[in-house]
Amino acid sequence: MHALQRQVCWAHLVREFEGFIERGGEAKRLGALLLAEVFVLFEWWHLTRDGLLSRATFQRKMRPLMREVERLLAEAADVCPKPVAGTAREILKLKDALWTFVYAEGVEPTNNLAERDLRHAVIWRKTSFGTQSEDGSRFVERILTAVMSLRKQDRNVLDALTASLEAHLHGTPAPSLLPAT
Repeated sequence: MHALQRQVCWAHLVREFEGFIERGGEAKRLGALLLAEVFVLFEWWHLTRDGLLSRATFQRKMRPLMREVERLLAEAADVCPKPVAGTAREILKLKDALWTFVYAEGVEPTNNLAERDLRHAVIWRKTSFGTQSEDGSRFVERILTAVMSLRKQDRNVLDALTASLEAHLHGTPAPSLLPAT
């Protein structure tokens, strides 16, 4: 996958940097510096998202911040204890995907929306003990996809599923889940 097709979640990186701080010593110092940079990153992102900072200005302001975050991660990889150094190296391997949101319009720095979309399915799996067969797994993945697609389009789920079952019973094509154009 090309780097501009992927965005590392900065909310998850915040948790990693907080973990650096909990380790103490150099990791604590570098974790605090990284979190300070992330605070600025989100401040500028929100201003840009809300139309108060132009995209071009945002990109220009982000360049030194990007270099500093990468420098701090490289320092952590060199001087910190193994667990922190290893985490810093893993993050640096994904460095192009850290900054996709800076260059690709419509990409957010976190995957919070995607995680919210998956929350219902995760809770269902945890409370129902999952499925017991391949067929059951296929049904669940398809029904949850249909439900989420319909909800995102503000379509009535029960009406759409009823229409789909009626079409199946009558041997006619099922209604589309694609948005009406």
